Amino acid sequence: RADVSFFNLELPLSERGEPCRGKGINHRGKPLNVEGLVDIGVTCVNLANNHILDFGEDAFFDTLALLDAKKVGRFGAGRNAAEARKGLVVEKNGLRIGFLGYSTTLPTGFAATPANAGVNPLRVHTAYEAPVDLVEYPGHAPKVVTRTEPADLARLRDDVRVFGKSVDVLLVYMHWGTSMTPRVQDFQTEIAHTAIDAGAHAIFGGHQHVLSAIEFYQGRPIVHCSANLLFDTWTTFFNDENRKTFLFGATLEKGGLRDCYLIPATTGVDAPPHPLAPHEARWQTIVDDLQRVSRPYGTQFTPRDGVIAVRAAG
Repeated sequence: RADVSFFNLELPLSERGEPCRGKGINHRGKPLNVEGLVDIGVTCVNLANNHILDFGEDAFFDTLALLDAKKVGRFGAGRNAAEARKGLVVEKNGLRIGFLGYSTTLPTGFAATPANAGVNPLRVHTAYEAPVDLVEYPGHAPKVVTRTEPADLARLRDDVRVFGKSVDVLLVYMHWGTSMTPRVQDFQTEIAHTAIDAGAHAIFGGHQHVLSAIEFYQGRPIVHCSANLLFDTWTTFFNDENRKTFLFGATLEKGGLRDCYLIPATTGVDAPPHPLAPHEARWQTIVDDLQRVSRPYGTQFTPRDGVIAVRAAG
């Protein structure tokens, strides 16, 4: 029922290509699956992720052509770096809504270059530091330190500033974080705050497969991860935490989002996703989980008319 909606499409839709060598998990869907996107009226999809090229360029190009033929907008990946970097503009109800997509999860060969297809990359450096004197405390766990490649962070800043001037609202998708943990890494904060400082109105993240924090920075939402809405392949390391998800909604207006809210849901696994009602036990479990992981940011969650109103502290 939304006027505008978008999702992360994390697999090619094609029957061509071979599994990407060197990857332990390769995903793809049948071309006919695009009809599901059309039927529900999805406006556009992000393609900046670590599975869209799982079956090579032929399957990737098939996916681009299929989405274009079905008039489903796309962003975050392309036939070269320029196309992957390009933002998508959607015009609705007098608003120009912009979308940009980036991925920090970059299998070998997935990052777009001037001459090669791929995703819009944000490279991240990871280091491990000893938080204590290891002579006195041998075997102590290291501290994980992450930072974004400065050139990529500057490119993100420039993209948001320039593209943001041509739209009324700018939404940015980030494929980031660490799989199977709700922990917000330092590089996520660095990237999200940089994008918002440059003019983005909201950041939406994925890749972790579990619920993560919702943060407000300068009054603008950062959804670190809403987990999996639809994930037909149930892997050996998934558990009940991977069945919790939500849809994020808001009213868009010139200069941002207002009246943000969540619709708790059960992940679709070999079945459609199931929106939850307040009387269902998992509805409250999802609220409790989000309050717990979002506590460092003071985000407020309030039940309201069958949904969860979400707002900044205070």
